Amino acid sequence: MAQRITIDPVTRIEGHLRIDVEIDGGKVVDAWSTGTMFRGIEMLLKGKHPWDAQQVTERICGVCPLVHGTASSYALDDALKVSLPDNARLIRNLMLGSNFLQSHILHFYHLSALDYIDIAAVTKYTGSDPGLVAVKDKITALVQANDAYPFLPRYESLDYLSDPALVTTLVSHYIQALDMRKKAQEMIAIFYGRMPSFVGTIPGGVTQPPSISNIAAMQSRLAELETWVNNVYLQDVLAVAEAYKALANGVGYAGGNFLAYGGFDLDAAGKEKFLPRGIILNGDITSVKPFDEKLITESVIHSWYKNGTDGLQPANGKTDPEVTDYDPANKYSFLKAPRYDGKPMEVGPLSRMLVKKPQILLDLVTKYGITQPGLVARHGARAIEASLIAAEMNNWLAQLKPGAPIWDKRDIPESSTGRGLVEGPRGALGHWIDIKDKRIDNYQAVVPTTWNASPRDKNGVRGPIEQSMIGIPVPDPDNPINVVRNVRSFDPCIACAVHVIHPEHNGVKAFRVV
Repeated sequence: MAQRITIDPVTRIEGHLRIDVEIDGGKVVDAWSTGTMFRGIEMLLKGKHPWDAQQVTERICGVCPLVHGTASSYALDDALKVSLPDNARLIRNLMLGSNFLQSHILHFYHLSALDYIDIAAVTKYTGSDPGLVAVKDKITALVQANDAYPFLPRYESLDYLSDPALVTTLVSHYIQALDMRKKAQEMIAIFYGRMPSFVGTIPGGVTQPPSISNIAAMQSRLAELETWVNNVYLQDVLAVAEAYKALANGVGYAGGNFLAYGGFDLDAAGKEKFLPRGIILNGDITSVKPFDEKLITESVIHSWYKNGTDGLQPANGKTDPEVTDYDPANKYSFLKAPRYDGKPMEVGPLSRMLVKKPQILLDLVTKYGITQPGLVARHGARAIEASLIAAEMNNWLAQLKPGAPIWDKRDIPESSTGRGLVEGPRGALGHWIDIKDKRIDNYQAVVPTTWNASPRDKNGVRGPIEQSMIGIPVPDPDNPINVVRNVRSFDPCIACAVHVIHPEHNGVKAFRVV
């Protein structure tokens, strides 16, 4: 008999996400992804001065304000017909790259790694490495004091990594990752003043010029970060992937449609990008097709928005919530359902790396016989991407020219439209602006998690996270570890409790998962 499990909210992510899965025969047979929070940032922008857009949209998310501010700046650049100076382009690339590094490190070590290791194994470490012994003593003291947070409690699983040396090493790297993220945030502060809610990019350019001293400050931190990413982060992800290779092919596969807007402009026109744009359809990962922005639409038939806004392109989109009739039989999310030529598309590091096809990724695909990349591949792609970006940031630093322009000043036009399509750590992000009478008449943002965590569309087709749940093994409904592993592999953009609803008597089992 099928059993329905509700996880609300999913923890160790940013934002309020509910996942319902139906289990039959120890596997997920159906799934629903629900965004339970409405904020209406786009509605708030209507009538405001266009320069307000960047500062307001940074407040969409406290974890990733930088990418929203960047997308908004590019949208204003487009509307104002800006000729972006090379220094500004390079500094935006460097700041966005720094954000990628801190976000990817955060995701693996502090949000996802605890889904794969048995923390208690640290207490059994018998080696003599002073650093690892110190970690063992600290964790042992916390366990003995019944205060092993933020590591415990969580779901039980028979397949957690339990080798004491490996687990102790990973936990030590969890601690190191805090310092590495700090260095990445410091790099952002060098040119953007602070993080979050940075103030360093504006329509037409940036506010802080490059100098010998701030370039050197970036270089010293980047060198340390690049070494750590390659020698620690990437190697840890590969070690975990090897241990969980049984989940490498097919588990968490979202259907085979992948989308990348392309990111990090390499020329003034933005035509050449370090992370290329493109789409992959129907699981054919050998073929990358051109991307056409005009094919993006948003469905709201299963979202808490008025049906009359269904099928609009983002440039003409409307944020019009349904406040009188929520139609609970059909509508179940505040997320819209973006589609590309009518198809749901996965966005994020896996999509970008499948489009770019670095050799290390191709080697891993061959090694593990991956034809349907999913849960494990997302972690691998994220670490590979961090390595590639860290290396390329050295080139961008070398191209900075102290004394050269950083801003192309333009007046606000009476009317204009613009859009900024960028790649953020979580995936493809688009901002669209419509200016009338020198004020914002319409503003729309389609964010990565809207793509990935979208509900069903007007044709009843599941969103990527919903589709990726089908077939996920759940041998114990009280411990649906593989469900949350899969959700977190997308890095959705929290709350502190999980509620599992029994389908027969509605009894609530409460878990605190940190």
